[in-house]
Amino acid sequence: MKVRTRVAPSPTGDPHLGTAYVALFNRIFAHQHNGQFVLRIEDTDQGRSRQSSTKAIQDTLRWLGLDWDEGPDIGGPFSPYIASERLQIYRSIADKLCETGMAFPCFCSKERLADVRAHQRERKLTPKYDGHCVSLSRQKVSSLKAAGKPFVIRLLVPNDGVCEFHDQLRGKITVPWSQVDMQVLLKSDGFPTYHLAAAVDDHLMEITHIFRGEEWLSSCPKQQLIYQGLEWQVPALYHLPLLRNSDRSKLSKRKQATSINYYKRSGFLPKTLLNYLATMGWSMPDEREKFTMQEFQKHFDPTRLSTTGPVFDIDKLKWLNGEYIRELSLAQFKEQLLDWSFGEQRLERILQLMQERTEKFDDVFTKMDYLIGDRVEVVASQFEDGALTRENCLRILEFTQRKLSLVEPWKRDGIFKELKQLSVVMNLKFRDFLKPLFIAISGRSVSLPLFDSIEILGSDITMSRLRSAIVSLGGISKKQLKVFDKDWQSLHPHPLE
Repeated sequence: MKVRTRVAPSPTGDPHLGTAYVALFNRIFAHQHNGQFVLRIEDTDQGRSRQSSTKAIQDTLRWLGLDWDEGPDIGGPFSPYIASERLQIYRSIADKLCETGMAFPCFCSKERLADVRAHQRERKLTPKYDGHCVSLSRQKVSSLKAAGKPFVIRLLVPNDGVCEFHDQLRGKITVPWSQVDMQVLLKSDGFPTYHLAAAVDDHLMEITHIFRGEEWLSSCPKQQLIYQGLEWQVPALYHLPLLRNSDRSKLSKRKQATSINYYKRSGFLPKTLLNYLATMGWSMPDEREKFTMQEFQKHFDPTRLSTTGPVFDIDKLKWLNGEYIRELSLAQFKEQLLDWSFGEQRLERILQLMQERTEKFDDVFTKMDYLIGDRVEVVASQFEDGALTRENCLRILEFTQRKLSLVEPWKRDGIFKELKQLSVVMNLKFRDFLKPLFIAISGRSVSLPLFDSIEILGSDITMSRLRSAIVSLGGISKKQLKVFDKDWQSLHPHPLE
């Protein structure tokens, strides 16, 4: 059997550490067995998918050295490798599932579905689809379609009994069918959900083994029904433990940087990040923590994978990075430092800001230090201002994070427009609104132009500094967060993420 693995990220935001984590194990396993590692792009959520995110995923995986044998940019025998270019394939499979009685068209409106789930919650039941359209006759279905009634395709799930599936790390897992929802497989816009796209593409691309996060365990019963309905063989599944924050909660951008680009821009070497991710849930036979990817590939054994969620410890990552940096020759250190500091045209953009604000050369580095390295640590007293309370500052910082997460592309004028609009709806003078942002971004109340600085720093570093500033003010309590959520919904037309 030819081993084939894959990683299939969604291009809906910054490239996530979790993507690198699962890509690493999939690639190592495939190449260890002289197989192929495939990159697919699951752009099934058209409302959130971005072409820029697709490029960022490819750029960051290549920066890490996790290149692929088949994928969107290099093609392969199973092209195309982007979900949105395979819609006819998904439609034909969904139709086949309907013909065999494994799926059915559902014409329920969003309003009806919301009412059903609300009533289920009132009765302390698990919210799920109630099977309203399961028994529609062929004639009724045809008449509704002819009338132009929008519909989705749902998976038919048994009412009774249990689903049994096998995870290579956990063994046999049993789930009552009563806990499994009748999942939408094909949306009314013709795009598949992940459940259909992943199952179809894994089969058609002859994927044999899948390493993915344990959050996808709940999808196994649904995908197993698809495989059984089409008489396909299920790939070998390895559900890796989720990366955790220091408090053991799931790694999330609210508490810690999750973007690969943040770690790249913070000065971590790609070999450091790969080495550290390899120790997340797995260990070398001799328990050493520092090893090359060649050594990892030689010694990797899936039976040594743990199911306990590993803590992503930034201090340990820093230690490991220091070990690798000290191994560099002076020439390598100089070259990589200069590339990190001034690469990607960063120097030119910074100097454009500096030249018109410089009276003598020794002004330059003290003014632009926060754009190259980390800014100084900020403290609560820096935010003290007669016009703004601590809660005002927290609200501004939190809402700025949320607003900036919607900015696409990441350009100065767009950033200015969004934050100016935010200050208006928050009923704050723009000058007052900007004060905590200057401190959060630069560490000082006066700096180089704020919006140019934010563009140069990029979204990852900007978001990290806003989070850090929130922490310096004592953080946001759960009670405060609920209040902020309610305020945000009243101010902003977009739903909360």
